[in-house]
Amino acid sequence: MKISTFGFLTRRGVRNLGKHWAMTIACIASLSVCMTLNTFASLVEVNVDSMVNYLGTQNEMVVYVDPEADNTLIESVGAAIGSTAGVSRVQYMSKEDVLNQYKGYMSEYADLLDEFENDNPFKANYRVSLSDLSQMETMSRKFEAIEGVYSVTAPIEMTKTFVDVQKAVTKAGRIVVLVLMAVSIITVGTTIRLSVFARRREIEIMKYVGATNALVTLPFVIEGLVMGLISGIITAAASIGGYAYIVEISPTLGSLWQMLMGMALVPLENVWPTILTYSLVAGALVGGLGSMFSIRKHLNV
Repeated sequence: MKISTFGFLTRRGVRNLGKHWAMTIACIASLSVCMTLNTFASLVEVNVDSMVNYLGTQNEMVVYVDPEADNTLIESVGAAIGSTAGVSRVQYMSKEDVLNQYKGYMSEYADLLDEFENDNPFKANYRVSLSDLSQMETMSRKFEAIEGVYSVTAPIEMTKTFVDVQKAVTKAGRIVVLVLMAVSIITVGTTIRLSVFARRREIEIMKYVGATNALVTLPFVIEGLVMGLISGIITAAASIGGYAYIVEISPTLGSLWQMLMGMALVPLENVWPTILTYSLVAGALVGGLGSMFSIRKHLNV
């Protein structure tokens, strides 16, 4: 195909958008809505994952060291914990550190706690954070088996709840994404199929005078691509603007939101490039492929 011919067919495909403006607006609107809902479903999934990871860093395991352990054994316990795969952070708390921590929590009773300076009842321990909350129970058993460990305290039931919520939201989010993708493809395909059906006589005449399948198909594919790209731009603008607003008002959404999300809400700068790329690529693919498959059966005349 000559470049001039390609340019002519491309211009023709773009002009067709104006000729059939009602179908064009319907297709762009429906695709934009589906893709925007799809994007927000994905954002919910991403933020739930971030929330679970954030809560995981706030729910530490406490590995208590044997009160009779010497410094060498204490250091070996720390080394064993730190070298375990899946451990993201380890912090050592001496008996004195624990006592001072309680003094900070109970400042009004600090004088009473001063009596423990010479007879400290607390145990030295390691505060451990995991990169995967689902491994907390397994890790707890591993740490209990380390020589020099007195006991392990871990919020196992709470982390199981977090993990179950994460899995449920992830599963539901993926189902919603797949359903909305299918709806988007069906919507675009149906809209373009109506447009193709309205011009079926034009296609038949072109075929009768010797036009190849490529010459007939290209304007429709260009038309679908342009509609998809316009839908992608609208989707990106709506999704990025909506998410920016959520991030902006997040500090005012109350104590429960702050407790759950805290610093876990994914920043806008981390997601907007992905949103923009997804919107444009998905829109172009759905529009182009929808056009290609819609016109295929009309080529056999």
